[in-house]
Amino acid sequence: MLEKIEQLIAEINNLKVQSAEELEALRLKYLSKKGAINDLMADFRNVPNEQKREIGQKLNELKNLAQDKINSLKEAFEAKKAVDEKPDLTRTAYPVELGTRHPLNIVKNEIIEIFSRLGFVLADGPEVEDDWHVFSAMNFAEDHPARDMQDTFFVEAHPDIILRTHTSSVQSRVMEVSEPPIRIICPGRVYRNEAISYRAHCFFHQVEALYVDKNVSFTDLKQVLLYFAQQMFGPDTKIRLRPSYFPFTEPSAEMDISCNICGGKGCPFCKGTGWVEILGCGMVHPNVLELNGINSKEYTGFALGMGIERITNLKYQVKDLRMFSENDVRFLKEFEAAN
Repeated sequence: MLEKIEQLIAEINNLKVQSAEELEALRLKYLSKKGAINDLMADFRNVPNEQKREIGQKLNELKNLAQDKINSLKEAFEAKKAVDEKPDLTRTAYPVELGTRHPLNIVKNEIIEIFSRLGFVLADGPEVEDDWHVFSAMNFAEDHPARDMQDTFFVEAHPDIILRTHTSSVQSRVMEVSEPPIRIICPGRVYRNEAISYRAHCFFHQVEALYVDKNVSFTDLKQVLLYFAQQMFGPDTKIRLRPSYFPFTEPSAEMDISCNICGGKGCPFCKGTGWVEILGCGMVHPNVLELNGINSKEYTGFALGMGIERITNLKYQVKDLRMFSENDVRFLKEFEAAN
């Protein structure tokens, strides 16, 4: 028995493990009720009396050694496991969900880029505006329907403060502090007191452009419109201008483009006409120039404005305006390829 004890002591001293399963197997092999040390304890009753002292001491030494060795292996294994599982703080979080630009931003940036090629620069202004810059400086009559609460959001404590209904207020702010030539593009959010539905919302986004200089003509406007339409919707796109009325332009027109779905042949989207309306435009009214400190006898200009949602609908066939503001990730993911 003494020889077997010495053999187990040597064996235990050389123990190594690579996994938690191996460690548990060694514990069961040496220290369980059916393990090697317990078997030796059971055989101890058969040891001659004169050897019991020596062998008993060796058995206790073996048992303590096995227990200490298993514990030390366990501690070493757990320490190594902790190091191996320590998070790498330089690693990007996983899984990585890449975001996308909002479809309205995609289209807005494309519009800005097209006009920037023609020399238009960005201009911005406040969304909470005064009556002068939104209406009066834009030649709106005192009794114009747009001034009614049914159409415009007014700040109750300050009846002259409103949420802008169009980005034309930016044009007014630029004209009153700038000398021509002026060539700006004004994207931004605007507000109208309308019921929310698939085709209307209480807020939406516009892009307006303004060009004021000497000898600016309607022909210049038409060429800019044609260039924009063909750059945005394709080189085969045709345009047509229909007479219209806006307080801030004279003459005024609404512009249609040949339907980008059927190519002008007629389809349900264009209601069989082959044409789709996309924006309003015209020559800046002389009253607007004078109200904003520009000599209308020396300078002329043109302005145009469009809804970004309208252009996005035409480009991507999004039929419900509410989709743009509901933050449905499934909808937004459809535009990953457009980024």
